[in-house]
Amino acid sequence: MGRLAAIRWLFSSQQGASDRLIARWIVLRALGLIYFSAFFSLVLQIRGLIGPHGILPASEYLQAVARSLGPFSRLWFAPTLLWLASGSHMLLAICWAGMAAALLVALNLWPRAALAVCFVCFLSFVSAAQDFSGYQSDGMLLEAGFLALFFAPGGLRPGLGRTSPPSRASLFLLQWEWFRIYFESGLVKLLSGDQEWRHLTAMDEYYQNGPLPTWVGWYVQHLPHWFHVSTAFATLALELGIVWMLFLPRRWRILCFLIVTPWELGVIFTANYTFLNYLVLTLGFLLLDDTFFLRWLPWIKHRLSPAAAPSEEEAPVRTEDAPSMPISGVRRRLSAAGTAISAILLTWAFYATTAELVRMAIRGFPLPAEPIMALEPFRIANQYGLFAVMTHGRYEIEFQGTRDGRNWTTYPFRFKPQELNKAPGIYAPYQPRFEWNLWFASLGPWQQNLLVPRTEERLLENDPQVLALFASNPFPGSPPIEVRAVLWQYWFTTLQQKRETGNWWRRVLVGIYAPVLGREENGRIGVVFMPEELPPHD
Repeated sequence: MGRLAAIRWLFSSQQGASDRLIARWIVLRALGLIYFSAFFSLVLQIRGLIGPHGILPASEYLQAVARSLGPFSRLWFAPTLLWLASGSHMLLAICWAGMAAALLVALNLWPRAALAVCFVCFLSFVSAAQDFSGYQSDGMLLEAGFLALFFAPGGLRPGLGRTSPPSRASLFLLQWEWFRIYFESGLVKLLSGDQEWRHLTAMDEYYQNGPLPTWVGWYVQHLPHWFHVSTAFATLALELGIVWMLFLPRRWRILCFLIVTPWELGVIFTANYTFLNYLVLTLGFLLLDDTFFLRWLPWIKHRLSPAAAPSEEEAPVRTEDAPSMPISGVRRRLSAAGTAISAILLTWAFYATTAELVRMAIRGFPLPAEPIMALEPFRIANQYGLFAVMTHGRYEIEFQGTRDGRNWTTYPFRFKPQELNKAPGIYAPYQPRFEWNLWFASLGPWQQNLLVPRTEERLLENDPQVLALFASNPFPGSPPIEVRAVLWQYWFTTLQQKRETGNWWRRVLVGIYAPVLGREENGRIGVVFMPEELPPHD
């Protein structure tokens, strides 16, 4: 096979993997729904997060970037449409455009163009959201969304896309992302030296200490200790061993799918990790070929024409074997150019992700870093590593206000644990980014989490966009004269405590987390009280 033939075989959809049409259809529909969930959660929060009067305004961040970098460098460092405008209308326009495009993807209408809109809109938010977009899940979605541009069929209503099967390179890189999410997460657990993973005690309080627990997790937490030891071992076995079945023959890949899919469902019900587990669950379908679906889901045959997908009796109909229509020289050149661009970008992404994995496993391994750094702003070639070190307690930041300096009233959250008798819910794939960030902030000092004092400032102003991030405003008439953030430690109640009190939680006050802010006589906001450093908590 010559070089050009090999390039076409890898990167051209005309010679793509025609035995993955059903799997691709499922993955792209699910990806559209995941994108929709991401934009839906943003449209309700984005103004309070990064709006002009939000907690961390995008306009202030972009102005700081513009002062530090040149006119072209800043566009690469922060690739976002918010350079055009960063007001509330632009923020909402990005969200609504992303939601509309996500629906088109889910409905299989012009999927390639719709995926491009989704990617640009979500990247525009992530690039300007600062602390509110530092999650691995955002990188996972952007990486999958970028690769899907080459994976999706062309056309307005492509159906299964039999005339443009997925290129082998895009299929492999999506499988590669799925593999790296698992394997790199297992690798960091070993490399971190965390004793809880080494002693298989990491799951003992996992369900309690995560960002947003669920009521299912409450019950699982009370299972016997041997169960938690077993799940800790199973986690390491799955992440470091079972996922290698991806590279084995077909039967092993099917077995791998049958193992990881129930596992992901268990994670979804016992913890709220936004759309992360839904995305990993979705990518797992790429372990399967069309023959599997036709054998185990025979009703699909009634929705397919006989030639639309391979049956067990006949070999897959390959695009290159089908009669081809003559195309003009311009279309030939465009097709060749598209294949060349795909080859360059996908090879670049593969090198960057592989180099990240090698450097994680072998620190200091001499590999060119410039191609990796160049892609970092786009979050399409990421290094993953979930739960490298387990948290040892559950801490919650709570905002309180007062009108007299003595009686403090709590600002109620929408999703976070707060009321002791309120069952923790299942909210994923919805992502309450403000409350999610507060969980991370609770594990460190306020000096490293300036969103907390910035929130206090906005509450002193009764800012409606920031107040919309809470369940309600306890000071509807006029703002409080002082606002503070206190830190609590939470625990699940025991089974006996739950029976006696009906409470799901118990808690103890740790102390004041951040400076107490108040409004001075001249109208300015100042520090009323500077708290002492809190004892270590992580």
